[in-house]
Amino acid sequence: MSKKSKTDKPSILFDALPEAEKVVKIETAIVYCEGHFGGIDGKTANGLVRHSEKYKIVSVIDSEKSGEDAGEVLDDMPNGIPIFRDLGTALAQAGRKPDHLIFGIAPATGMLSDVERRVLLRAIGYGINIVNGLHEFLNDDPEFVAAAEKQNVVMRDVRRPREAKDLNVFSGRIAEVTCPRIAVLGTDCAIGKRTTATILAKALNERGIKTVMIGTGQTGLIQGAKYGLALDAVPSQFCAGELEGKIVEAFENENPDVILIEGQGSLSHPAYSTSSFILRGSCPQGVILQHAPDRKHRCDFDDMAMPDPKSEINLIETFADTKVIGLTLNHEGMTDAEVSAAIIQYEEELNLTVTDALTRSPEKLIEMVCSAFPQIGERISN
Repeated sequence: MSKKSKTDKPSILFDALPEAEKVVKIETAIVYCEGHFGGIDGKTANGLVRHSEKYKIVSVIDSEKSGEDAGEVLDDMPNGIPIFRDLGTALAQAGRKPDHLIFGIAPATGMLSDVERRVLLRAIGYGINIVNGLHEFLNDDPEFVAAAEKQNVVMRDVRRPREAKDLNVFSGRIAEVTCPRIAVLGTDCAIGKRTTATILAKALNERGIKTVMIGTGQTGLIQGAKYGLALDAVPSQFCAGELEGKIVEAFENENPDVILIEGQGSLSHPAYSTSSFILRGSCPQGVILQHAPDRKHRCDFDDMAMPDPKSEINLIETFADTKVIGLTLNHEGMTDAEVSAAIIQYEEELNLTVTDALTRSPEKLIEMVCSAFPQIGERISN
């Protein structure tokens, strides 16, 4: 590795925050997503750009899309979040030092590359806090710990589970949760389950139906989910119990009308077991299934064909005492006309309400919930 020159650092001096902003300070963040923004492995960055309750996203780092608007890349709609080629450029353009650098890539390995390590260490050198959603915990790494202590920065390992002595096994207390519980599952990983759940939660809340979403992955937790856990980092014996505990806690604290549970992976996918734990731990009365009609094979598994929604629905309803109440589509690789045709086709084949949460009105999502739970429909009508 070549020796860094002084010009590697941004040439800007970061001003102190105004007094008013020191009282209620909005946490700002740059999202690192080199080579993956807008793609499957960039799902954490993609999710944060679309929705974040905890951080104001000021920019994205991805040299392959440098100069573009993040909203345009994701949804063909500008959102004013620029994409820069590297950390130095992002900092130089920021105007003031951001509070956090969020690692926005979700690789299958869950580990940092050598290049990524250097980027995070460089950010720490600038005094920027790190938000890490990987399975590799920075607070267990002596090099990162020493660097963070020197600069007095905080490293947040989002996926770190609680101590084993504090973990819960399934207790059956889920029966005390009397409001509808709806899980948003999928036919593959990185297919839009969290996005659909977020849109549905917003739509229900806007209609006066108090809805709480339970995050089950690192992206939802980074976005600011009040209740949740990184389910894939919890020992399997405790997964159902830990999820049950979060749902019971949300029910007791919030008294919601509906609880949505973000799905992970796919029940039929041999590489993941999280969907089974979600079905066991939440015991949902309804499931919304997310599917990508144009996706030919599973993510990271070129020789593994995508399942048909009908087979996934049959598997879900056989595995758990629940009912699939609707199908939502991921429109990747599809024209708008193809999405419309797919909606009609699947509605006829499955006798279910079908929609695309990102490109269609949320009314069809509401229809799914109201049809399955008439008491919710009555509340909205009144």
